[in-house]
Amino acid sequence: MNKKIYLSFFAGLMAGIICGLFGSGGGMILLPFLTLILDENEVKARATTIFCVFFMVLISSFLYYKNKYIDWNISIKCAIGGIIGSIIGTKLFTN
Repeated sequence: MNKKIYLSFFAGLMAGIICGLFGSGGGMILLPFLTLILDENEVKARATTIFCVFFMVLISSFLYYKNKYIDWNISIKCAIGGIIGSIIGTKLFTN
């Protein structure tokens, strides 16, 4: 198999572990990996990282939910702010 496939899998594995341990942070692994190791352009690397982190956060969130660790009152308020912030941040970055 292609070396990039193995490296990508390993980077995803490390990002998933970081995401599960710290509640997020997989992007700290994936973004530098994509830009420095796989030589992707920065915009494509950020978009790819966000897509990958989405699934890591989804799985981690489900497991935290299953163990009843989520404070829904705080979560909903933070999520609303995060949605608005992500829209603003994406528009600022791509313009």
